[in-house]
Amino acid sequence: MSVNLSAPDPKTIFPVQGVELGTACAGIRKAGRRDVMVMRFCRGAKAAGVFTQNRFAAAPVRICREHQTMTREIRALVVNTGVANAGTGEAGLNDARLTTQKLAALAGCPVEETLVFSTGVIMEPLPMQRLLPGLDAAWGDLSGQHWLEAAQAIMTTDTVHKAASTKAFIGGKVVTVTGISKGSGMIEPRMATMLGFIATDAAVSGDVLRAIVKRAADASFNRITVDGDTSTNDSFVLIATGASGMDCIDSVEDARCEALYEAVATVAGKLARSMIRDGEGATKFITIRVDGALTQSEALKVCYAVAHSPLVKTAFFASDPNLGRILAAVGNSRIEDLDSSRVSLWLDDVQVAVNGGRHPDYKEEDGVAVMSKPEILVRIDLGRGTHSETVWTTDLSHEYVKINAEYRS
Repeated sequence: MSVNLSAPDPKTIFPVQGVELGTACAGIRKAGRRDVMVMRFCRGAKAAGVFTQNRFAAAPVRICREHQTMTREIRALVVNTGVANAGTGEAGLNDARLTTQKLAALAGCPVEETLVFSTGVIMEPLPMQRLLPGLDAAWGDLSGQHWLEAAQAIMTTDTVHKAASTKAFIGGKVVTVTGISKGSGMIEPRMATMLGFIATDAAVSGDVLRAIVKRAADASFNRITVDGDTSTNDSFVLIATGASGMDCIDSVEDARCEALYEAVATVAGKLARSMIRDGEGATKFITIRVDGALTQSEALKVCYAVAHSPLVKTAFFASDPNLGRILAAVGNSRIEDLDSSRVSLWLDDVQVAVNGGRHPDYKEEDGVAVMSKPEILVRIDLGRGTHSETVWTTDLSHEYVKINAEYRS
């Protein structure tokens, strides 16, 4: 089940110079499905990533963080699905290290120039006797054209594979930005279980790449939420191969940096919103916008208070305009000096509340008409400042409970 989301058109996904991808069916958890994905990068490629803030971070996340402190150079990465390698202690760390050692041997590079990612069931050991042969098979499948196969290989409860691509004219060169992601549950800000990989053939220094990936994450993957749970494995990595032939962007003050950020943010935003459209059991794609806040942080607090409320989310699932639930969620956003008499609320263009109370012209049938649609804008004005923020979320359905109740079946 997804909301106005279809598989990406292969014609819209552009290969990135200096990037090859391969997949394999290793039987990590289920037979007959792609569950190992590798990416190989040309010499000189650089990477920067942001990772989950969950304190039970999975073994692969810990290894990635370690490698990122040692170098920004990258030659290869590997992803397995089915088993998260989280909550697995020292044995899990050893398995992640063994995986990177095998990958480094295949790529002919130092181990710190590799990254490893896992997603799936927590507290189960990786079946290394299947993963390592799968790594060999995926390496043998490498091709610059395999972006959509790679997007399929990293899926877990996703119903649609997710990929996005764009081109930009930067510094006299045509630059390509292409990415894939997975995730439809355990999606919550502070890295919103998600994985995202975006590559570009732009030439970028490690410091600039780090600034771009953090900014892009904050505008995309950190603005989505399905269920308020932050996964142990969330990771978003941006890779720049430099293969376009452009001169290196080595300062955030360089005008080309903003142009590259806009291209990366475009791809990251499409991927992030695709994850919400494919949220577990989702029947509604809901945009929550808060205006009139004193600060950006305050606006986000209100966005998430509404987006995380089970009462609000179930009302949207039922198309029930029990809209006092939204006002209650705003009031529960922990803004101690919020003046409720200045708050206004809209569903799409229908004004529901003004000055903290029901708008005199609001009719419930108008609320029903909006809430029956698959895509809904909730707009809240706090009436106390000039800052705005937007978050994307889903409703909460019977199917969400079923998917997660039967996740290990």
